[in-house]
Amino acid sequence: MNATTAPKNRLLDSPNALLLVVCLAQFMVILDVAIVNVALPSMRTGLHFSTTGLQWVVNAYTLTFAGFLMLGGRSADLLGRRRVFLAGTALFALSSLLCALADDRGLLIAARGVQGLSGAVLSPATLSIITSALPEGPERNRGLAAWGAVGGLGASSGALLGGVLTQAFGWPAIFAVNVPLGMIVVALGLRVIPKTGRAEGTRHFDVTGAALITASLISLTYGIVRTDSLGWGASGVLVPLVGGVALLAAFLFVEARLAEQPLVPLSIFRIGHLRAANSVVLLLYASQFPGWFFLTLYMQQVLHYSAIEAGLGFLPMTLSIFAASTLSPRVVARFGARRVITVGMLTAAVGLMLLSGITPGGTYVGNVLLGAILSALGMGLTLVPATIVAMQGVDRAQSGVASGLLNTSRLVGGALGLAVLSTIAAGQAGPGSASALATTNGFGLAYHVAAVFALAGAAVAGLLLREPRETEVIRIPQTEEREHEALAA
Repeated sequence: MNATTAPKNRLLDSPNALLLVVCLAQFMVILDVAIVNVALPSMRTGLHFSTTGLQWVVNAYTLTFAGFLMLGGRSADLLGRRRVFLAGTALFALSSLLCALADDRGLLIAARGVQGLSGAVLSPATLSIITSALPEGPERNRGLAAWGAVGGLGASSGALLGGVLTQAFGWPAIFAVNVPLGMIVVALGLRVIPKTGRAEGTRHFDVTGAALITASLISLTYGIVRTDSLGWGASGVLVPLVGGVALLAAFLFVEARLAEQPLVPLSIFRIGHLRAANSVVLLLYASQFPGWFFLTLYMQQVLHYSAIEAGLGFLPMTLSIFAASTLSPRVVARFGARRVITVGMLTAAVGLMLLSGITPGGTYVGNVLLGAILSALGMGLTLVPATIVAMQGVDRAQSGVASGLLNTSRLVGGALGLAVLSTIAAGQAGPGSASALATTNGFGLAYHVAAVFALAGAAVAGLLLREPRETEVIRIPQTEEREHEALAA
């Protein structure tokens, strides 16, 4: 019996099996950010949403995801990465089932909120497992490259999968697909993810810090997403934004002065390349995520593509991200992360500038294809090396925090970029204008601003991103480190 089971055990115990499981989980979470957009018209008809109410199908997920990311990242460090990963996956699958079965607007929005919470717990754990399980160097870089690649693929392929599933089976299918995926991830995760021990004695948890940073991120994200309907000068936007900044200041004071064992040890921000890499990721998503959103609307509203045709229009972007993400670790090994990230952001900027030329009488091949491919190549060349740099030199006890920071940069960058560029596009088009010319004029100006964001990311990478030394590790206080080693060894 031992002879027959040994090969299977060796296969399941391999790093490739671990990568497959955690990357599948990350793909599932990121996919759910983008897959909803194509299905929104069907939800509106099926559940009789108003225009204002419909946006909360997206916002409920975004708010809770952004708000609980830092708490989710720290929980992976304190409570054990395997335990948090499995619990987050199970909750994500359950909340997805509730979304698929929802026959009421309030139930769907509430279930989307639980989805966001479970995603905030699950996503940082995926990256933390990779950085803690794989030794720093080529093996970890390969794992981080895979993680970054599936994140880009999930975001870019959401429109394609959403269009196929919605047109073939109806909008509940975009949520129902997560249920079998989640069950597979849990079943394999129980086998391939290393077990973590329990800490001896009391585990200190920074409840005050957790409440402040969660409330701050929720308040900031709430203010950002409300700009679509209220505008930047409205009290409904300014009050939550100012409140979010005040809560963030209070959080930093608690972490620096009051917390016995802080939720986010501020020493982590002494890692210069981590700060620069997170800034690049924020600017990358601030430019790219709105670009995909406008492209979806352009293909459906101006070129009059069906949902599945619009989804297929994203296929070249998905393939381009995959190709660039696959090649980027080898390119980084030869030229260095700083150069590759700088070139990636410049490539994305060129692609976005080309997309600014969309017109009412344009075509997919003539006005979309080249710009879309270049922007996608730029994303693939940027995201993977930025992820590697952000996590390099981070102590194992802080890997969950660093992962939470990186995911927060992605989500907040996308939300902020979409809010800013949507406001710019609407302002250029004019209030209440629905003509194709006004729409494309607005999108064109928004793409110009998105290109500026990408150029800013290239400048940050070129000027501020220092290549980390392999031996450079920033550690947190020894008392806290011993506790984390007991959990994560």
